[in-house]
Amino acid sequence: MRIVFFGTPDFAVESLDAILQSHHEVAAVVTVPDRPAGRGQKVVFSAVKQYALEHSLPLLQPEKLREESFLEALRSYRADMFVVVAFRMLPEAVWNMPEHGTFNLHASLLPRYRGAAPINWAIINGDKETGVTTFLLNHHIDEGAILLQQSTPINDSDDAGSLHDRLAAMGRRLVVETLDGIEAGTLTPRPQEGESTPAPKIFKEDTRIDFHQPCRRVVDFIRGLSPYPAATLTLRNPKGEEVPFKIYEVVGEEGECGPVGSLKTDEKRVLKIATTDGFVSILSLQMSGKRKNNIEDFLRGTNVKDWELISYL
Repeated sequence: MRIVFFGTPDFAVESLDAILQSHHEVAAVVTVPDRPAGRGQKVVFSAVKQYALEHSLPLLQPEKLREESFLEALRSYRADMFVVVAFRMLPEAVWNMPEHGTFNLHASLLPRYRGAAPINWAIINGDKETGVTTFLLNHHIDEGAILLQQSTPINDSDDAGSLHDRLAAMGRRLVVETLDGIEAGTLTPRPQEGESTPAPKIFKEDTRIDFHQPCRRVVDFIRGLSPYPAATLTLRNPKGEEVPFKIYEVVGEEGECGPVGSLKTDEKRVLKIATTDGFVSILSLQMSGKRKNNIEDFLRGTNVKDWELISYL
């Protein structure tokens, strides 16, 4: 089938690459406009744009998806189907254009975790299973009829990064399998059933660690945000300065505990923070303005004996 692909981040590149390597044809790629980013406000290409350029694929970067010039360009590619992976919501004028409609790849077992951050929230909430879903687009976000699904366990060793990579690899296979099934006429869309759960976008203020919870909840929160956007906390040093940190790896130690939020350290290899039922031991972190460190290297250069946690809760 002849495909127009819509996507933006690395997660989407996997699926685009899989389609390109299949017998299906990528007629064009749609991604976001270039935006300045970082301290230097340097213009950065999306991962999907970079891939499209490297493979000489026709590229569209519309500011507005309802602009007639963009719609005319889409029509000119005469696609049999549109495929969407990690892109913004499409208007009906777009998703209803091709003969076979438009399907989306979503990183959850819908109807669970509808929204922008399904991978993060599945781990944060302590789920033991997740997966990928292909579904037909309609007027509502992530509510269309399901085409195919594949599940995978969430291991205790998983963080958002490792789960992202596994789901991206699963997704690339499911996208091609979905295209093959639609082409062969063997797929029957089915309505979503069961309890729906939200997976809203995570903002900076949502990353603060709440130690007024059991160890398990705190650990799941941290690994659900690692490596990006990363869970955060702020410590106050003896000079009264507030020092922000990103926390990447921890282990929970249930049992003995001190006052919630209190620090415990041997000044060499151990930095623990008390929860409601034990301690969370920090394994890797990044102090604001510094590089990421394992805990031994960090403590070798920083004495935190008299530092204290600042709680914003």
